[in-house]
Amino acid sequence: MLQLKSGAFEHEGVIPDKYSKTGGNISPSLMWTGVPPGARSLSLIVDDPDAPSGIFVHWLVYGIQPTATGLEEGLPATPTLPNGVKQGHNDFGELGYGGPQPPSGTHRYFFHLYAIDRELQLPPGASRKVLDKALSGHVLEEAQLMGKYKHREPGSRAA
Repeated sequence: MLQLKSGAFEHEGVIPDKYSKTGGNISPSLMWTGVPPGARSLSLIVDDPDAPSGIFVHWLVYGIQPTATGLEEGLPATPTLPNGVKQGHNDFGELGYGGPQPPSGTHRYFFHLYAIDRELQLPPGASRKVLDKALSGHVLEEAQLMGKYKHREPGSRAA
């Protein structure tokens, strides 16, 4: 069974400020286990379903080898990582990770890890729509991790 964890926060826990858009915008470390035998690649989608405009995409990562066991903290915002993994555009209009930045209240951030039965032939910089289409009908298993982040006024610090 595919399972996803982070070294930065617990499932349903609070995401620390350094991973927020204004607090450092550092991507959190992720670890997974239980990749199914038929998986040819893995993809990660991070989104916020509580955004006022609907689901807001914070990170798209695809082309992850099925033998990989995680992503390290602080990945660069480049189209392709040194290991060949590709990153798409988030809804901030940027490549790579875009941390939590809710306009008000507390939002939930879902990290969806998908084990898929094929290698994706997508170029770097794909959109959520393109990635969703490529994943359609090819997902063997999904694991989820959810963290919460509360709106903070610019310049304020966490208690």
